[in-house]
Amino acid sequence: MKNTTKLKNILQLYTISLDMDEDNNFYLTTINKRTKAVETFIDKAYSVVIGKAFSHMKKELKKNLLMDR
Repeated sequence: MKNTTKLKNILQLYTISLDMDEDNNFYLTTINKRTKAVETFIDKAYSVVIGKAFSHMKKELKKNLLMDR
């Protein structure tokens, strides 16, 4: 799956902030639009932080589906 598709899916459920420090580390912070839970993902590569956030989103969705049963 392409990063733009992952980002579109993330943005449906989260507000994000993307930043970079002087050591070229990317910081992607997600804020859940419903619960306001905050998570930050850090890596040297943009694609990795997008992948981590997308993986986190899928885990949260799965956890919520199991809780709703």
